[in-house]
Amino acid sequence: MAERAPSIVILTGAGISRESGLATFRDADGIWAKLRIEDVATPEAFARDPVRVHAFYNARRAQLRDAAVQPNAAHRALAELDARWPGELLLVTQNVDDLHDRAGSRRLLHMHGELMKARCLHCGAVRPWAQDLATATPCPACGRAGGMRPHVVWFGEMPLEMERIGEALEGCGLFVAIGTSAQVYPAAGFVAEVAGRARTVELNLEPSAATGHFDEAIHGPATELVPRFVEDLLRRWG
Repeated sequence: MAERAPSIVILTGAGISRESGLATFRDADGIWAKLRIEDVATPEAFARDPVRVHAFYNARRAQLRDAAVQPNAAHRALAELDARWPGELLLVTQNVDDLHDRAGSRRLLHMHGELMKARCLHCGAVRPWAQDLATATPCPACGRAGGMRPHVVWFGEMPLEMERIGEALEGCGLFVAIGTSAQVYPAAGFVAEVAGRARTVELNLEPSAATGHFDEAIHGPATELVPRFVEDLLRRWG
Protein backbone atom coordinates (compact mmCIF):
# COMPACT_ATOMS: atom_id res chain seq x y z
CA MET A 1 0.00 0.00 0.00
CA ALA A 2 1.38 3.40 -1.01
CA GLU A 3 2.47 5.70 1.80
CA ARG A 4 0.18 8.68 2.22
CA ALA A 5 1.60 12.15 1.57
CA PRO A 6 1.95 14.06 4.86
CA SER A 7 -0.02 17.16 5.69
CA ILE A 8 2.24 20.20 5.35
CA VAL A 9 2.30 23.58 7.07
CA ILE A 10 4.71 26.11 5.61
CA LEU A 11 5.54 29.36 7.41
CA THR A 12 7.18 32.16 5.45
CA GLY A 13 8.70 35.41 6.64
CA ALA A 14 10.28 38.50 5.16
CA GLY A 15 13.38 36.60 4.04
CA ILE A 16 11.51 34.93 1.18
CA SER A 17 10.63 38.31 -0.34
CA ARG A 18 14.04 39.89 0.14
CA GLU A 19 15.28 38.56 -3.20
CA SER A 20 12.30 40.25 -4.84
CA GLY A 21 13.62 43.60 -3.64
CA LEU A 22 11.54 44.07 -0.47
CA ALA A 23 13.30 45.11 2.74
CA THR A 24 13.17 42.80 5.73
CA PHE A 25 12.28 44.09 9.20
CA ARG A 26 14.77 42.69 11.67
CA ASP A 27 18.07 42.54 9.80
CA ALA A 28 20.78 45.02 10.79
CA ASP A 29 19.76 47.20 7.83
CA GLY A 30 16.05 46.34 8.04
CA ILE A 31 13.01 48.57 8.46
CA TRP A 32 12.99 48.47 12.26
CA ALA A 33 16.62 49.58 12.37
CA LYS A 34 15.51 52.87 10.79
CA LEU A 35 12.09 53.41 12.34
CA ARG A 36 10.56 52.83 15.76
CA ILE A 37 7.79 50.22 15.78
CA GLU A 38 5.93 52.42 18.25
CA ASP A 39 5.76 55.27 15.73
CA VAL A 40 4.24 53.50 12.72
CA ALA A 41 3.03 49.98 13.53
CA THR A 42 0.73 50.10 16.55
CA PRO A 43 -2.91 51.11 17.05
CA GLU A 44 -1.66 53.84 19.40
CA ALA A 45 0.59 55.27 16.65
CA PHE A 46 -2.37 55.41 14.27
CA ALA A 47 -4.55 57.14 16.85
CA ARG A 48 -1.77 59.62 17.69
CA ASP A 49 -0.47 60.41 14.18
CA PRO A 50 -2.51 58.78 11.38
CA VAL A 51 -0.85 60.98 8.75
CA ARG A 52 2.59 59.55 9.55
CA VAL A 53 1.29 55.97 9.67
CA HIS A 54 -0.49 56.36 6.35
CA ALA A 55 2.69 57.82 4.80
CA PHE A 56 4.70 54.79 5.96
CA TYR A 57 2.27 52.25 4.52
CA ASN A 58 1.61 54.28 1.36
CA ALA A 59 5.34 54.10 0.62
CA ARG A 60 5.39 50.35 1.15
CA ARG A 61 2.28 49.92 -1.01
CA ALA A 62 3.91 51.98 -3.76
CA GLN A 63 6.93 49.68 -3.62
CA LEU A 64 4.67 46.69 -4.27
CA ARG A 65 3.27 48.48 -7.33
CA ASP A 66 6.79 48.83 -8.75
CA ALA A 67 7.09 46.66 -11.85
CA ALA A 68 10.53 45.49 -10.67
CA VAL A 69 9.04 43.81 -7.58
CA GLN A 70 7.87 40.39 -8.71
CA PRO A 71 7.50 36.91 -7.20
CA ASN A 72 10.83 35.11 -7.20
CA ALA A 73 11.76 31.47 -7.71
CA ALA A 74 10.94 30.62 -4.09
CA HIS A 75 7.42 32.04 -4.34
CA ARG A 76 6.86 30.23 -7.62
CA ALA A 77 8.13 26.92 -6.23
CA LEU A 78 5.69 27.09 -3.31
CA ALA A 79 2.84 27.86 -5.72
CA GLU A 80 3.79 24.77 -7.72
CA LEU A 81 3.83 22.71 -4.52
CA ASP A 82 0.39 24.08 -3.65
CA ALA A 83 -0.95 23.09 -7.06
CA ARG A 84 0.56 19.60 -7.11
CA TRP A 85 0.67 18.41 -3.50
CA PRO A 86 -1.71 15.45 -3.11
CA GLY A 87 -2.25 15.93 0.63
CA GLU A 88 -3.31 18.73 2.95
CA LEU A 89 -1.23 21.91 2.73
CA LEU A 90 -1.44 25.34 4.33
CA LEU A 91 0.95 28.15 3.48
CA VAL A 92 0.97 30.64 6.37
CA THR A 93 2.81 33.87 5.66
CA GLN A 94 3.83 36.59 8.06
CA ASN A 95 4.35 38.85 5.06
CA VAL A 96 1.84 41.55 4.19
CA ASP A 97 3.02 41.69 0.57
CA ASP A 98 1.08 39.96 -2.20
CA LEU A 99 3.92 38.02 -3.81
CA HIS A 100 2.61 34.58 -2.79
CA ASP A 101 -0.77 35.52 -4.23
CA ARG A 102 0.75 36.73 -7.49
CA ALA A 103 2.86 33.58 -7.76
CA GLY A 104 -0.33 31.53 -7.69
CA SER A 105 -0.53 30.07 -4.17
CA ARG A 106 -4.14 29.37 -3.22
CA ARG A 107 -3.95 27.37 0.03
CA LEU A 108 -2.64 30.58 1.58
CA LEU A 109 -3.28 32.47 4.80
CA HIS A 110 -1.93 35.95 5.61
CA MET A 111 -1.69 35.84 9.40
CA HIS A 112 -0.46 39.44 9.63
CA GLY A 113 -2.92 40.85 7.11
CA GLU A 114 -2.46 42.23 3.61
CA LEU A 115 -0.97 45.54 2.58
CA MET A 116 -3.02 45.64 -0.61
CA LYS A 117 -6.26 45.71 1.36
CA ALA A 118 -7.83 48.39 3.56
CA ARG A 119 -10.18 48.09 6.51
CA CYS A 120 -12.73 50.55 7.85
CA LEU A 121 -12.70 51.09 11.60
CA HIS A 122 -16.27 52.38 11.45
CA CYS A 123 -18.04 49.47 9.72
CA GLY A 124 -15.38 46.75 9.57
CA ALA A 125 -15.49 46.38 5.78
CA VAL A 126 -12.31 45.02 4.16
CA ARG A 127 -11.64 45.95 0.53
CA PRO A 128 -8.82 45.46 -2.00
CA TRP A 129 -6.77 48.66 -1.98
CA ALA A 130 -3.77 49.37 -4.19
CA GLN A 131 -3.62 53.17 -3.92
CA ASP A 132 -2.71 55.60 -1.16
CA LEU A 133 -4.81 55.99 1.97
CA ALA A 134 -5.36 59.25 3.86
CA THR A 135 -7.38 60.45 6.82
CA ALA A 136 -9.87 61.96 4.35
CA THR A 137 -10.34 58.71 2.40
CA PRO A 138 -14.01 57.68 2.60
CA CYS A 139 -14.97 54.05 3.13
CA PRO A 140 -16.49 52.59 -0.05
CA ALA A 141 -18.95 50.62 2.09
CA CYS A 142 -20.26 53.13 4.66
CA GLY A 143 -19.07 56.41 3.18
CA ARG A 144 -17.47 57.70 6.38
CA ALA A 145 -14.00 59.24 6.34
CA GLY A 146 -11.31 59.04 9.00
CA GLY A 147 -11.51 55.31 9.65
CA MET A 148 -9.71 53.69 6.74
CA ARG A 149 -6.53 51.89 7.79
CA PRO A 150 -4.20 49.33 6.24
CA HIS A 151 -5.50 45.78 6.67
CA VAL A 152 -2.37 44.71 8.50
CA VAL A 153 -1.89 43.34 12.00
CA TRP A 154 -0.07 45.88 14.13
CA PHE A 155 1.98 45.13 17.24
CA GLY A 156 -0.43 44.58 20.10
CA GLU A 157 -3.13 43.14 17.82
CA MET A 158 -4.08 39.47 17.42
CA PRO A 159 -2.87 37.73 14.24
CA LEU A 160 -5.59 36.53 11.91
CA GLU A 161 -7.14 33.05 11.76
CA MET A 162 -5.15 31.57 14.63
CA GLU A 163 -7.75 28.83 15.14
CA ARG A 164 -7.33 27.61 11.57
CA ILE A 165 -3.55 27.73 11.90
CA GLY A 166 -3.71 25.78 15.15
CA GLU A 167 -5.81 23.04 13.55
CA ALA A 168 -3.35 22.75 10.66
CA LEU A 169 -0.36 22.55 13.01
CA GLU A 170 -2.09 19.90 15.09
CA GLY A 171 -2.56 17.66 12.07
CA CYS A 172 0.63 18.28 10.12
CA GLY A 173 3.35 15.75 9.47
CA LEU A 174 5.82 18.26 8.02
CA PHE A 175 6.45 21.83 9.18
CA VAL A 176 8.72 24.08 7.13
CA ALA A 177 9.81 27.61 8.09
CA ILE A 178 11.25 29.74 5.30
CA GLY A 179 12.91 33.14 5.64
CA THR A 180 11.85 33.79 9.22
CA SER A 181 13.79 35.44 12.04
CA ALA A 182 11.87 33.43 14.68
CA GLN A 183 11.62 36.56 16.82
CA VAL A 184 7.93 37.40 16.36
CA TYR A 185 5.33 35.43 18.30
CA PRO A 186 3.10 33.53 18.00
CA ALA A 187 4.67 32.39 14.70
CA ALA A 188 8.07 31.86 16.34
CA GLY A 189 6.47 29.24 18.59
CA PHE A 190 4.95 27.12 15.83
CA VAL A 191 7.94 24.78 15.64
CA ALA A 192 7.65 24.03 19.36
CA GLU A 193 3.94 23.23 18.92
CA VAL A 194 4.67 20.42 16.44
CA ALA A 195 7.89 19.13 18.02
CA GLY A 196 7.96 15.37 18.44
CA ARG A 197 5.09 14.58 16.06
CA ALA A 198 6.06 16.32 12.80
CA ARG A 199 9.27 16.59 10.83
CA THR A 200 10.52 20.17 11.08
CA VAL A 201 12.75 21.93 8.55
CA GLU A 202 14.20 25.44 8.50
CA LEU A 203 15.19 27.01 5.16
CA ASN A 204 16.83 30.33 5.92
CA LEU A 205 19.62 32.58 4.71
CA GLU A 206 21.31 32.12 8.10
CA PRO A 207 20.47 30.44 11.41
CA SER A 208 17.39 31.92 13.08
CA ALA A 209 16.68 32.31 16.78
CA ALA A 210 14.88 28.92 16.64
CA THR A 211 17.31 26.93 14.49
CA GLY A 212 18.10 24.54 17.33
CA HIS A 213 14.46 23.48 17.57
CA PHE A 214 14.31 22.13 14.00
CA ASP A 215 15.10 18.56 12.97
CA GLU A 216 16.92 19.92 9.93
CA ALA A 217 18.23 23.39 9.10
CA ILE A 218 19.47 24.31 5.62
CA HIS A 219 20.95 27.75 5.09
CA GLY A 220 21.32 29.76 1.91
CA PRO A 221 19.30 31.97 -0.48
CA ALA A 222 15.59 31.14 -0.62
CA THR A 223 15.62 31.22 -4.43
CA GLU A 224 18.04 28.31 -4.39
CA LEU A 225 16.88 26.30 -1.38
CA VAL A 226 13.11 26.40 -1.82
CA PRO A 227 12.89 25.18 -5.45
CA ARG A 228 15.29 22.35 -4.62
CA PHE A 229 13.32 21.38 -1.51
CA VAL A 230 10.01 21.45 -3.39
CA GLU A 231 11.45 19.39 -6.22
CA ASP A 232 12.58 16.74 -3.74
CA LEU A 233 9.16 16.65 -2.09
CA LEU A 234 7.29 16.31 -5.37
CA ARG A 235 9.69 13.67 -6.65
CA ARG A 236 8.81 11.54 -3.66
CA TRP A 237 5.14 12.32 -3.17
CA GLY A 238 3.77 14.30 -6.12
